[in-house]
Amino acid sequence: MAFRKPHQTADITCIKEMTNGAGKEILPKGLNIIWGNDLRYWKITEQSAELLQVSWLEVSGKVKVDKGNSYLVKFDVTVKENGFGWDNTDVLVMAKIGKKGPYKFKAVNLKCVTSGVIIPPNDNQLKIEVDQHEKDLELHFGLYEVWSGKWKGGLIINKAEVVKVGNV
Repeated sequence: MAFRKPHQTADITCIKEMTNGAGKEILPKGLNIIWGNDLRYWKITEQSAELLQVSWLEVSGKVKVDKGNSYLVKFDVTVKENGFGWDNTDVLVMAKIGKKGPYKFKAVNLKCVTSGVIIPPNDNQLKIEVDQHEKDLELHFGLYEVWSGKWKGGLIINKAEVVKVGNV
């Protein structure tokens, strides 16, 4: 039997340019998902990535960005009615410019998210600025909950977005 890697590696053909150059839309298969190739933990299709159960939530990606611009990092998610493990547990939306750049993050509680919602919510967006002198123009981003040790399930990731919002 051939060895199958347990993690999903991003398929760059699933990263789409938004209309008018407004940013990138990252479909579920365009994301790196820890345990994503293990059917005990995730069910991944072209339209969504459904978390069945994990204690270590790590979903990440990267896209090219332009110098001198600012971007919002968002995830469009749903928590199913029978979702579990989200009470009193925050997930972090994190992002940084370049491999060695410092992370910025926003904590989000998913216990109330029952329909397709972009997180972080509009009043608390994660904004990343790309300095005019930046050399590494990859924005690394992700959705994480790796600290509580709780088993979680019922989360559906519809897509991620990196949206250009203006100049720095």
